[in-house]
Amino acid sequence: MARDTDPTRRPKAPAHPLARKPAPGTAGARPPRRPLPQGEQFFTPGATGVRRAVELRSAAPLVFLFQLPRWVVPLVMVVLLLAGLVVADWRGGIAVLPVLAFVGWLAYMSWPSLRASARLLRVALVTFLVLMAATRFGLI
Repeated sequence: MARDTDPTRRPKAPAHPLARKPAPGTAGARPPRRPLPQGEQFFTPGATGVRRAVELRSAAPLVFLFQLPRWVVPLVMVVLLLAGLVVADWRGGIAVLPVLAFVGWLAYMSWPSLRASARLLRVALVTFLVLMAATRFGLI
Protein backbone atom coordinates (compact mmCIF):
# COMPACT_ATOMS: atom_id res chain seq x y z
CA MET A 1 0.00 0.00 0.00
CA ALA A 2 2.97 2.27 0.48
CA ARG A 3 3.55 2.16 -3.27
CA ASP A 4 0.11 3.66 -4.02
CA THR A 5 0.58 6.64 -1.70
CA ASP A 6 4.20 7.45 -2.61
CA PRO A 7 4.19 11.14 -3.74
CA THR A 8 7.45 10.73 -5.69
CA ARG A 9 6.04 7.99 -7.89
CA ARG A 10 5.23 9.21 -11.40
CA PRO A 11 2.18 7.93 -13.27
CA LYS A 12 2.81 5.80 -16.33
CA ALA A 13 2.81 7.63 -19.67
CA PRO A 14 0.23 6.56 -22.26
CA ALA A 15 1.60 3.94 -24.64
CA HIS A 16 0.45 5.58 -27.87
CA PRO A 17 2.56 8.61 -28.95
CA LEU A 18 -0.52 10.63 -29.94
CA ALA A 19 -2.04 10.14 -26.48
CA ARG A 20 0.97 11.66 -24.70
CA LYS A 21 0.90 15.26 -23.57
CA PRO A 22 3.61 17.52 -25.04
CA ALA A 23 6.54 18.40 -22.85
CA PRO A 24 6.37 21.83 -21.17
CA GLY A 25 7.75 24.56 -23.41
CA THR A 26 7.37 22.61 -26.66
CA ALA A 27 3.76 23.51 -27.37
CA GLY A 28 4.77 26.42 -29.63
CA ALA A 29 6.79 24.23 -31.96
CA ARG A 30 3.79 22.36 -33.35
CA PRO A 31 0.07 22.57 -32.59
CA PRO A 32 -1.05 19.74 -30.32
CA ARG A 33 -3.05 16.94 -31.92
CA ARG A 34 -6.16 15.40 -30.50
CA PRO A 35 -5.38 12.21 -28.61
CA LEU A 36 -6.92 9.02 -29.90
CA PRO A 37 -10.17 8.04 -28.17
CA GLN A 38 -9.98 5.70 -25.23
CA GLY A 39 -10.94 2.11 -25.83
CA GLU A 40 -9.76 -1.42 -25.55
CA GLN A 41 -10.11 -2.53 -29.17
CA PHE A 42 -9.67 -0.79 -32.48
CA PHE A 43 -10.84 -3.80 -34.51
CA THR A 44 -13.94 -5.98 -34.29
CA PRO A 45 -13.16 -8.94 -32.02
CA GLY A 46 -13.14 -12.22 -33.93
CA ALA A 47 -13.47 -10.58 -37.35
CA THR A 48 -12.31 -12.66 -40.28
CA GLY A 49 -12.27 -12.43 -44.04
CA VAL A 50 -13.41 -9.26 -45.74
CA ARG A 51 -14.28 -7.41 -42.51
CA ARG A 52 -10.81 -7.99 -41.09
CA ALA A 53 -9.17 -6.84 -44.33
CA VAL A 54 -11.32 -3.70 -44.54
CA GLU A 55 -10.65 -2.86 -40.89
CA LEU A 56 -6.90 -3.28 -41.34
CA ARG A 57 -6.84 -1.10 -44.45
CA SER A 58 -9.13 1.48 -42.81
CA ALA A 59 -7.03 1.96 -39.68
CA ALA A 60 -4.64 4.55 -41.13
CA PRO A 61 -7.35 6.62 -42.88
CA LEU A 62 -9.47 6.63 -39.71
CA VAL A 63 -6.56 7.89 -37.62
CA PHE A 64 -5.78 10.52 -40.28
CA LEU A 65 -9.41 11.71 -40.32
CA PHE A 66 -9.47 11.81 -36.52
CA GLN A 67 -6.39 14.06 -36.49
CA LEU A 68 -7.99 16.63 -38.81
CA PRO A 69 -9.84 19.54 -37.25
CA ARG A 70 -13.36 18.44 -36.36
CA TRP A 71 -15.04 20.77 -38.85
CA VAL A 72 -13.18 19.68 -42.01
CA VAL A 73 -14.90 16.39 -42.85
CA PRO A 74 -18.48 17.56 -42.13
CA LEU A 75 -17.90 20.74 -44.12
CA VAL A 76 -16.57 18.86 -47.14
CA MET A 77 -19.43 16.36 -46.99
CA VAL A 78 -22.07 19.11 -46.72
CA VAL A 79 -20.56 21.06 -49.64
CA LEU A 80 -20.49 17.94 -51.83
CA LEU A 81 -24.02 16.95 -50.84
CA LEU A 82 -25.35 20.46 -51.53
CA ALA A 83 -23.61 20.43 -54.90
CA GLY A 84 -25.29 17.11 -55.64
CA LEU A 85 -28.67 18.51 -54.66
CA VAL A 86 -28.33 21.74 -56.63
CA VAL A 87 -26.75 20.44 -59.83
CA ALA A 88 -29.29 18.22 -61.60
CA ASP A 89 -27.01 16.59 -64.19
CA TRP A 90 -24.08 14.16 -64.12
CA ARG A 91 -21.86 16.68 -62.29
CA GLY A 92 -24.25 16.48 -59.33
CA GLY A 93 -23.93 12.70 -59.42
CA ILE A 94 -20.14 13.00 -59.36
CA ALA A 95 -20.42 15.28 -56.29
CA VAL A 96 -22.65 12.74 -54.49
CA LEU A 97 -20.38 9.73 -55.11
CA PRO A 98 -17.69 10.68 -52.52
CA VAL A 99 -20.43 11.29 -49.94
CA LEU A 100 -21.96 7.90 -50.76
CA ALA A 101 -18.59 6.18 -50.50
CA PHE A 102 -17.74 7.87 -47.19
CA VAL A 103 -21.13 7.19 -45.58
CA GLY A 104 -21.13 3.60 -46.85
CA TRP A 105 -17.61 3.05 -45.51
CA LEU A 106 -18.46 4.44 -42.08
CA ALA A 107 -21.71 2.45 -41.99
CA TYR A 108 -19.81 -0.75 -42.77
CA MET A 109 -17.16 0.01 -40.15
CA SER A 110 -19.69 0.73 -37.40
CA TRP A 111 -22.22 -1.98 -38.32
CA PRO A 112 -21.27 -4.58 -35.63
CA SER A 113 -21.70 -2.09 -32.78
CA LEU A 114 -25.06 -0.66 -33.91
CA ARG A 115 -28.56 -1.44 -32.72
CA ALA A 116 -31.34 -2.24 -35.19
CA SER A 117 -32.68 1.35 -35.28
CA ALA A 118 -29.25 2.79 -36.05
CA ARG A 119 -28.70 0.16 -38.75
CA LEU A 120 -32.03 1.11 -40.32
CA LEU A 121 -31.01 4.77 -40.43
CA ARG A 122 -27.69 3.87 -42.10
CA VAL A 123 -29.47 1.77 -44.71
CA ALA A 124 -31.98 4.57 -45.36
CA LEU A 125 -29.22 7.15 -45.80
CA VAL A 126 -27.19 4.97 -48.17
CA THR A 127 -30.36 4.17 -50.15
CA PHE A 128 -31.19 7.88 -50.42
CA LEU A 129 -27.68 8.68 -51.66
CA VAL A 130 -27.75 5.83 -54.21
CA LEU A 131 -31.10 7.02 -55.53
CA MET A 132 -29.91 10.61 -55.70
CA ALA A 133 -26.78 9.63 -57.63
CA ALA A 134 -28.85 7.42 -59.96
CA THR A 135 -31.24 10.27 -60.76
CA ARG A 136 -28.35 12.66 -61.42
CA PHE A 137 -26.80 10.17 -63.85
CA GLY A 138 -30.18 9.65 -65.55
CA LEU A 139 -30.53 6.00 -64.55
CA ILE A 140 -33.92 6.56 -62.94
